[in-house]
Amino acid sequence: MPMLKLTVGQVIDLVKQLPQEDKFAVLHALKPEIEMPSEQNLKRREEQKLRSLSAQRGLDWDNLSEDDRDVLRRKLVT
Repeated sequence: MPMLKLTVGQVIDLVKQLPQEDKFAVLHALKPEIEMPSEQNLKRREEQKLRSLSAQRGLDWDNLSEDDRDVLRRKLVT
């Protein structure tokens, strides 16, 4: 099957020409791929916050065991 090469602008223009329900289908199909980086960013921000809160308590996040990290997470979240 031949591969069609389109620019991002062309793809956007094509999607804009679709009926509303088909536009939703395109967005719905892409949503899992778009959310992955967001979830990763959320985890990264959460870890940065935990590092900061650990440092405020005189703890070094990188030197804590997984068990100690879990205990600290639970203390900070509640």
